[in-house]
Amino acid sequence: MFGLGTIINTGAVIAGGLLGVALKKGIPEKHSQILMQGCGVATIFIGAAGVLEKMLVVSGGTLQTQGTMLLIFSMVLGSLAGSLLDIEARLEVFGEFLKRKLHTEGDAHFVEGFVTCTLVICIGAMAIVGAIEDGLTGDFSTLTAKAILDFVIVVIFASTLGKGVIFSALPLFVYQGLITCAAAAFGDFMSAALIADVSYVGSALIFCVGVNIAFGKKFPVGNMLPALLVPAIYAGIQSFL
Repeated sequence: MFGLGTIINTGAVIAGGLLGVALKKGIPEKHSQILMQGCGVATIFIGAAGVLEKMLVVSGGTLQTQGTMLLIFSMVLGSLAGSLLDIEARLEVFGEFLKRKLHTEGDAHFVEGFVTCTLVICIGAMAIVGAIEDGLTGDFSTLTAKAILDFVIVVIFASTLGKGVIFSALPLFVYQGLITCAAAAFGDFMSAALIADVSYVGSALIFCVGVNIAFGKKFPVGNMLPALLVPAIYAGIQSFL
């Protein structure tokens, strides 16, 4: 069934969020803090592994790097564009809107939970590749695997940051759903090399999210999101040269 992967993934996020909120009452604050730090460290290493997997290659018996300029241009130009658009502030405004509509003004972590979890579950190779596979062939196995991982992550986030985490399912549904629809409508519009490059840049953003979770907000990751578009723009320019 077309789009089933995103539906399963969205359902897993909602279920994980509800379970996490239910568990929150039984988790002492000191345990909640260590859970967040542990999740942050795990996210850091997931992001770092994705970057190093692309950058480090063995050639002639020596360890070399590749894709350095792509990463630099993606992060610099993408961050500049995102800063001009002030994407992170817009995410926070939407979080505040949801907070008012749900009459949860007393929840100090609602917006933080919404923004942080949205960034974690929407950025990454599995979200992009899985949504494309779902649109092209109807194969939702990658998104099903992602749903299981997201369920665990969301349970932890919701148990520490509360109800706002549940509503990260909304941007996830729209984001992955749009990629799936585009893949179905336009065919194989992304080459394997381009998918690898986008995933590579996404891994760098995941690393930044992990730092924010473990050590407090250091990077405006929302404003860095346009970095994911730079590899596609670069590939488009190359095709016309």
